[in-house]
Amino acid sequence: MRLSRRLIIAAFLSGAAFLIMIGLGVWQLQRLAWKEDLIAKIAERAKAPPQALATQDQWPKLIPDAYDYRHVRLAGSFLPGRDRLVFRGSANTVAAGMGPGYLVMTPFALESGGIVIVNRGFVPVAARNDALLPEQVSPTPTTLTGLMRPPEPRNPFTPQDQPEKGEFFTRDPEEIAASMHLTEAAPFTIDLDPLPPEAAAKAPWPHPGTTEIHFPNNHLSYALTWFGLAIGMVLVLYAYAWKERKSKTEAGQRI
Repeated sequence: MRLSRRLIIAAFLSGAAFLIMIGLGVWQLQRLAWKEDLIAKIAERAKAPPQALATQDQWPKLIPDAYDYRHVRLAGSFLPGRDRLVFRGSANTVAAGMGPGYLVMTPFALESGGIVIVNRGFVPVAARNDALLPEQVSPTPTTLTGLMRPPEPRNPFTPQDQPEKGEFFTRDPEEIAASMHLTEAAPFTIDLDPLPPEAAAKAPWPHPGTTEIHFPNNHLSYALTWFGLAIGMVLVLYAYAWKERKSKTEAGQRI
């Protein structure tokens, strides 16, 4: 029995769609392996004991992918009165459920030389001014621990920063340091570690520990969806072919 032209066209289009869907499913499996490896690396770095922060002469050699989420220890003192704010549409982790607010970025002069912009934590919009009170930052020498973070990229939808108001929309240490008239700032920022739960409940704003280290990983479900659609495409083509064959058989019987 000759195949109808319609069935040949349907088979060709279905075959092309099948191959595309299988390809997308395989790609999602590759993305799954990449995401699992990334999550494991981030967790390993973030939960490792803090190591000494690289010295200023080493900063130009640092590679963001190699240091992102590295747990470090740094000694020095804050420079009060130079806080800057980075807008966030919502908080995560410690301050979850607080709605929009800001990350409070404060310069920290290192004992070893140079300055690092430190993310002291999240403050909701309503408590913005409370987090900027001068007494919130002590110039007394101290030791901090936190996670290294590279500059955040901008995209076409990122609003323009307002350095004259001390407000930014990306965590870019170069731009933030320039607004503070600092010339020896590190090309990365530090997210402070969270406080112990009992201390966090009573702590004033901002609340540290804002780093997001838990990421959605839906690539397996995406892969299964594409494979399922591919199988569905085969079944639809089979049903169409069966219907075409049945129609031809009935037409032949009438003749």
